[in-house]
Amino acid sequence: MRVRSLAVAAAVLALLLVPAAEAGSRDALQQQLAAALRARHVSPSQTGAIVLDLRTGQTLFAEHTGLALRPASNEKLATTYAALTALGPSFRIETDALGDGTQDGATWQGDLVLKGYGDPSLSGAEVDSLARQVAAAGIRHVTGRILGDETWFDTRRTGAGWKAQFYLHESPALSALIVNRGWTGRVETGNPALYAAQLFRLDLRRAGVTVHGAAAVGVASEDAVQLANVESPTLSALVRHMDVYSDNFYAEMLLKEIGAVQGSSGTAAAGLAVARRLLAAAGVPLTGVRMVDGSGLSLTDRWTPSGLAALLRTMWLDPDLEPYLLPALPVAGLTGTLRHRMRGRPARGLVRAKTGTTANSSALSGFVGDRYVFSILENGRPVKTVNAERSQDRFAQVLARAAGADAP
Repeated sequence: MRVRSLAVAAAVLALLLVPAAEAGSRDALQQQLAAALRARHVSPSQTGAIVLDLRTGQTLFAEHTGLALRPASNEKLATTYAALTALGPSFRIETDALGDGTQDGATWQGDLVLKGYGDPSLSGAEVDSLARQVAAAGIRHVTGRILGDETWFDTRRTGAGWKAQFYLHESPALSALIVNRGWTGRVETGNPALYAAQLFRLDLRRAGVTVHGAAAVGVASEDAVQLANVESPTLSALVRHMDVYSDNFYAEMLLKEIGAVQGSSGTAAAGLAVARRLLAAAGVPLTGVRMVDGSGLSLTDRWTPSGLAALLRTMWLDPDLEPYLLPALPVAGLTGTLRHRMRGRPARGLVRAKTGTTANSSALSGFVGDRYVFSILENGRPVKTVNAERSQDRFAQVLARAAGADAP
């Protein structure tokens, strides 16, 4: 009987020790993460970080989680969610060649219009395809002009709150009709629709179609008929490019596309209204959040670590979004903006995260395997980018080791 009593007591003691051991493990993890986050010339008072258990949502580490900070390109995570939700992963963006007039045999009496609907990936090869489609329709002469129609979006070329030097350096000029990112072969154009019309006119001539009028910017009439069209890659592919390479141009174009398709107009403001509505409906905490553009270049963008972590976990838990989210994030030591970071184990290949870098913000938010979701925002005037990135990498390495220790 005494032996049985001792066995029962030992079992009870073991059960009591398990929570204590788990608590000790959590304390040790928190201490390691806090130490990893410290960096010279990176202000602790302007640093926020959070770690959640992906499965339970339990907060495992928290430091200034509600602090409203500049997110840099972590803003693109909100654009990613809004685009995939509002437009759908299989959505494609069309570019049309329209006829404004009538066809008389081999002659088009009137103008041809190249109308853009916001494809950021539109290439010269696709414009050439449109020209060849027009020729294949039997048109050999055009009596009017070649017009570039960019009215699907507004004509604002930059995002609100951008530094002046960002224009044409951090992003090409924004337009619903832009070819080769506005690159003319010598410089980036500030009038993308005109350049697209000029390129289309040249391609028509190469395809055997003579054009009497000049190229200009214009608007297709409601009676214009479609003569040819091309389509972008799927939205999931556009989002993957945007996030893996942190492409500001793609982010701003997709934001306006959201506004044009699901909002009131092809403007950033309309796209942001849709995005904020979707985020709120998903339960993402938006206290302290201010979204001004789609890329994070704006000096007035604000996010909180808790908001970004909640957003990522929301997408991870959504079976309709998760298959497109994970391939869109850079992989530590292997792809995109994380290719040259965390090249050592255990983080290499295990951490998938969105980077963010401006003069006054450094950020990293993402996943460690299927175990943790985290967000780190570090601000300063300026922030020491190298030091901030090293602290983020140390932080992610601690989580990667913990994830490995937790693995069965």
